[in-house]
Amino acid sequence: MGLTFRLVITAAFAATVLGASRDTFNLKPFKIDLSEGLPHLKALVNNTWLPDQALYPAAGVDKGIELDTLRDKLRTEWVTTFDWGKQEAELNQLDHFTAEIEGQVVHFVHQKSEASDAIPVILLHGWPGSFQEFLPVIEPLTQPLFNATSGKNVSFNVVVPSLPGFVFSSPPPQNSTVDDTARIFNTLMSEVLGYSTYAVHGTDWGSGVAYSLYSSFNETVRAAHFAFLPFTPPTAQDIADNNITLSDAQKVTLQRNAEWSTIGNGYFLEQTTKPNDIGLALYDNPVGQLAWIGGKFKLWSDPRAGSPPSVLDNTAILTSVSLYYLTHSFLSSVWIYAQNPNGFHTVYTPAPTDAPLLFSQYEYNLGLWPEEYVAKVGNLVSYKATDNERLVHDFGGHFAGLDNPPALIEDIRNVANYFPGI
Repeated sequence: MGLTFRLVITAAFAATVLGASRDTFNLKPFKIDLSEGLPHLKALVNNTWLPDQALYPAAGVDKGIELDTLRDKLRTEWVTTFDWGKQEAELNQLDHFTAEIEGQVVHFVHQKSEASDAIPVILLHGWPGSFQEFLPVIEPLTQPLFNATSGKNVSFNVVVPSLPGFVFSSPPPQNSTVDDTARIFNTLMSEVLGYSTYAVHGTDWGSGVAYSLYSSFNETVRAAHFAFLPFTPPTAQDIADNNITLSDAQKVTLQRNAEWSTIGNGYFLEQTTKPNDIGLALYDNPVGQLAWIGGKFKLWSDPRAGSPPSVLDNTAILTSVSLYYLTHSFLSSVWIYAQNPNGFHTVYTPAPTDAPLLFSQYEYNLGLWPEEYVAKVGNLVSYKATDNERLVHDFGGHFAGLDNPPALIEDIRNVANYFPGI
């Protein structure tokens, strides 16, 4: 069974927009069409056997996704009311492209503002996310909004690539690392798209790529915003030893990290040491992927996910899993763990750059980085919160783009206060 990706390009478009980059990097507009795989997906979902009742009903979510959530909510919606065609049409409202960089096909969204002085920004997702994780924030960032610091309207040209091996981007070489991805994405921004300077936002594995960009490409990356850091979060003892006082919300985040570190990181060890085992086991098992990925979305997000301002509902989860399954990218996506076994640094060292670093802490994220720790790794200019005090965002979890889009939009817009020339 193959995949059909419709590519639409006109000679005029190629001449006026793509220019030399089209020849050098085979830059092409891209349209999502995964309809060919839908019958197979639906047949497997319909015919998957699941238990009639939970083996240990009192086990709770700390032992993994609950049977009634998987069977009676997610799977039932997948085969009854979920409309992939509608979701695909929504995704196709964005401007998608592919380019070939270092022998790899890189898929990305490039949504441009009408303003000539818009700030270029690249948004980087992690696992089990995709470019879809930023769907609610892309268009709003392209719209002009008055910035009190500069005294003028500010907007963004938004670039959202799929990480190598994720959905429409081709799998990278086996020894590829986040540093290699950073180099490819810097080429994307500076050579393919022609941005001499730009800002970067990263979360989860995307924070590793973003920090590598921030650290290694300090002439082109002139501001960075993070909602997650590629540094091992400090423990409660570390924080106490450094006499750091936490707010009540920060204590919630600290507890979330403690739970992840003790009973929540089994998937991390599996994907780091045996990516083929889980990748091949679930390769043609959409309900298995739904359990493996859907459980992370449910557990890592704000407990109020799906209620405003969150848009992380079952439809968003099913869209994400459908993208993974229909692009056959689950296996290649989990390899990012094995390729980066030391992807999260244990020693906090400053990046060799003077570019501004901004950080946002969301209460239900999986890691807590107090301001004192973030300041160790870069030129920290903003530790963003719900107000001007040292507090975290009190709504939102690991997937801020879906969990609290208005807050993330505001956080990224804050980059304009520090970006050169604005």
